[in-house]
Amino acid sequence: MAQNSELLDLKQVLDVFPGGIALLFVGKREGRVFFSFRKNTKRVPSFRKLLKTSKVKLDNKLKNKQFKQQSTAKKYRKEQRKLRQAVRDVISKTPAPLEEHTKKHAAEKVEEEEEEEALPLDMMDEDDLKLMEDLSQKASFLTRDLSSSEPIHAKKRKQESVIDKYEKMPRRMHTEPEKELIHLLPIKDKTGIIPQTMEKPVINIAQNEEEEEDMEEMEVSEVSREEPLPLLSTEELLVQRKIKLQEKKTQIAGLASAILSDPENNIKKLKELRVMLMEQDPSVAVIVRKLVLVSLMEIFKDITPSYKIRPLTEAEKATKVKKETQKLREFEEGLVSQYKFYLENLEQTIKDWKQRKLKKSNVISLKAYKGLAEIAVKCLCELLVALPHFNFHNNIIVLVVPLMNDTSKQISEMCCEAVKQLFKQDKLGIASLGVVKVISGLVKSRNYDVRPEVLKIFLHLRIKEVEMKKDTEDITAKKKFMTFKDKRKNLSRMQRKWKKAEEKLERELLEAEASESKEKKLKLHTETLNIVFLTYFRILKKAQKSPLLPAVLEGLAKFAHLINVEFFDDLLMVLHSLIASGDLSYRESLHCILTAFYILSGQGDVLNIDPLKFYTHLYKTLFRLHAGATNDDMIIVLQCLDVMLAKRRKQVSQQRALAFIKRLSTLALHVLPDSSVGILASNRVLMQTFPKTDLLLDNESQGSGLYLPELDEPEYCNAQNTALWELHLLKRHYHPTVQKFAAHLIAGAPAEGSEALKADLSRRSATELFGNYSMKGMTFNPPVASVTPRKKDKFSPGNSFLHEDLKELIQAHLSQPSLHRTLDFAKHLKESSIS
Repeated sequence: MAQNSELLDLKQVLDVFPGGIALLFVGKREGRVFFSFRKNTKRVPSFRKLLKTSKVKLDNKLKNKQFKQQSTAKKYRKEQRKLRQAVRDVISKTPAPLEEHTKKHAAEKVEEEEEEEALPLDMMDEDDLKLMEDLSQKASFLTRDLSSSEPIHAKKRKQESVIDKYEKMPRRMHTEPEKELIHLLPIKDKTGIIPQTMEKPVINIAQNEEEEEDMEEMEVSEVSREEPLPLLSTEELLVQRKIKLQEKKTQIAGLASAILSDPENNIKKLKELRVMLMEQDPSVAVIVRKLVLVSLMEIFKDITPSYKIRPLTEAEKATKVKKETQKLREFEEGLVSQYKFYLENLEQTIKDWKQRKLKKSNVISLKAYKGLAEIAVKCLCELLVALPHFNFHNNIIVLVVPLMNDTSKQISEMCCEAVKQLFKQDKLGIASLGVVKVISGLVKSRNYDVRPEVLKIFLHLRIKEVEMKKDTEDITAKKKFMTFKDKRKNLSRMQRKWKKAEEKLERELLEAEASESKEKKLKLHTETLNIVFLTYFRILKKAQKSPLLPAVLEGLAKFAHLINVEFFDDLLMVLHSLIASGDLSYRESLHCILTAFYILSGQGDVLNIDPLKFYTHLYKTLFRLHAGATNDDMIIVLQCLDVMLAKRRKQVSQQRALAFIKRLSTLALHVLPDSSVGILASNRVLMQTFPKTDLLLDNESQGSGLYLPELDEPEYCNAQNTALWELHLLKRHYHPTVQKFAAHLIAGAPAEGSEALKADLSRRSATELFGNYSMKGMTFNPPVASVTPRKKDKFSPGNSFLHEDLKELIQAHLSQPSLHRTLDFAKHLKESSIS
């Protein structure tokens, strides 16, 4: 499409051809300008596509597009500014005189006419050529400021001065540069979608470099000003160190004494004392830091209130209070702040030692850092036990519990002992619950690769009662008071008045009985035990060959009476499969048996389960006990016998009881005295529980079958056809207590009479007797009476022999000179054989 020679204004072209069509300049030929039109191929996004795109994304696209356009416009304005500045620079140069220019122009006119004849004149009109020639004759065309908007022949106004001209120049304010924004991903909350933006950081590199250079120059000047230190001998250094250390001790003691004397007024001195943790003198740094750590720990133990300090709300801060209240608030705020910083210092000390890294500014060696870390751990353990009610106690638990699994035996034992002490004094159970949660998370995160001592901590929990499902309503039932509608409907005005007073009195009585705290305690204990059992069951399921299994079985044995009945069947199957696998040690298998019978002796009485396999396993493995390493396992065997036979007397047959009594009596012959006493005490209980077992004391009793001591089935070994002959051997035992028990059992274990035991032996259980007569200290109980040795008379051969003929013969041989001659005692035999 072709237009006329007159150039169209861009605005007119855009008015004629609206958006959607692209206008392209093709060229100019014979005074005509050619344009081409091309349809815009970029389509508007469809409605379906807009549905798939979120509104926030579209808004971000629009913002980014606008930002791009602004950047492009900014760049264009910058380029135009540079171009105008370049034009001003060219104009500011002094132009050549007009006469010279005209002469030069006349000399070069001939050359330009020759060149113009060579140009294609058909591309320009005659009017345009004439206009260009007229303009070239005028000097204003060459010397005019092209950037000026004034008319060409404007005359200078005489009244204009330099100041007026300066005032007419446009002014620009020194505004701050526009900050570039970066659109980030939005976030969503309850109110809706919130767009996120961030300012593009502007780094002033030159300023930073200048500051760094200034700092370096200052450091160099300071170093140059320092004078060289005088050289001191070792003795002088030790004396100087002693003086410095004494000064630091005096300073620490002064600050601590001031804080303890008046904590509210001198709370700011805590910061002065805590700053001493950054001691930089290498000669006393380690000792000073240790002293400050211990001093701060003791100070916090003394000045900390017996309640938890909570942060104030905005409304509380805005209200006016008394001077005493404001003073107390400032004290509490400062105490919590300094306590927090102190705990952070302890944590950082331990972390630096664990990571084996030292800061460049640190003056303590890595070897000395271990002692500092041990002091920090000790301080944390003390605060864990002493301040369970104060702020940040959970943070201390999170720090101390992982250290129970530390490779350092000293640190591990220190933390375990602190947690045991915490369990012992925790009556309500809040702190215990926090520790159990952290231990459970630690065991799971380490994939059950922790020290057994970490799980054995659970055995020290003070949990004796929890909420069971069947008893939940009975335990948690609260007194239901009548509502106002019920009172108005059923009671008269006077009755409502009396009822109100009665309910008020009942509430006060409930508070006095602390029933709410009891319910809270039960709830905490239930949650704690659930986490313990969850940890135990995870290990039984996923890590049966882990070294944690003995601790798990021991814990299950202790808390088995608190396990829910729903898990009994599955748990018994798991325990039996563990025993049958043969992968357990003897002690672990005993724990499995003990756990199974604890389960069955509590709530498991309602279950119809015959644990014959567990009886058989214990009966079969009794002879694995001996006077060596397995002597310590005897206490678990005694507990198993008590739970399996004495407490389940109704479910135990007579044949089973006879077999166990016979095998235990045989076992008592080849174990240590403490084990023998425990076994005989168990046999005494069994003989009193099952009266018909006295037939083992009758040597002439007969029954069907023959006793088979090698058979591992207690029901079918025919123990009724044997006798307890082992008791007669035990009656001659070297231990007096074993002799007493053996004689007592031979007499039929009477409760009264001459053969009855004394109260100190009869009233104690088998496990107590085993502990009382323990041989761990290699001591004899009861102690052996000391006997004064008699002086020995001098040996005289003459007085030793009474027979006179023998004396004479000895004297004759002794008097002979050939005393060392060998005697031939078979001389008469040889002579008789020759003859």
